[in-house]
Amino acid sequence: MLKWPLYDLPFEPTLLYWLGGISIFDREETLGEALWVYNPNDSADREKIIRVFLLGKLEYLPYRHRFLMFKILEDALAQSDFDFSTQFESDYEANTSMAWDETEIVDPRGFFEDVYKYAREEWKEDLKKASLEDQSTW
Repeated sequence: MLKWPLYDLPFEPTLLYWLGGISIFDREETLGEALWVYNPNDSADREKIIRVFLLGKLEYLPYRHRFLMFKILEDALAQSDFDFSTQFESDYEANTSMAWDETEIVDPRGFFEDVYKYAREEWKEDLKKASLEDQSTW
C-alpha cells in the first residue's frame, strides 16, 4: 500500500485533494488575499491558479502519488453527471474553506478539466513512468 511521503499512513487521495492549494481556512489574510487577485473564471488567471497554487503545492509528491491523484481526477471527469461544484463547498467542521465557493465558479467541470490538462502536461514523465509499473505492487 502506498503511504504518504512523510507519514506512515495510507495514501488514499480524494478529488478534494486537488483543491488543497486554494483552501484558505484560517489563512484568509494571507493565502486568501494572494488568491483573490485572480479570477478563477478567466482562462489566464485560472491557468496561474492551477499551475502555481494547485500543482505547485503538489510538487513534493512522488510520481506514484501523482499518478493516483491523476487517476482520481480522470475517473471523475469520465462521469458526465459528476457534480464538480460540490468540491468548492466549504466545510468548516473539516476545516475546509475554498478561496471561491461553488457559486463563484461559473464552470466547475471546466475548472477541473483545466487542472487535468495542466497536470497531464507538467507530470507527463511521472505519469508515464507510473503507468508502466504494476500498481498492485505499490
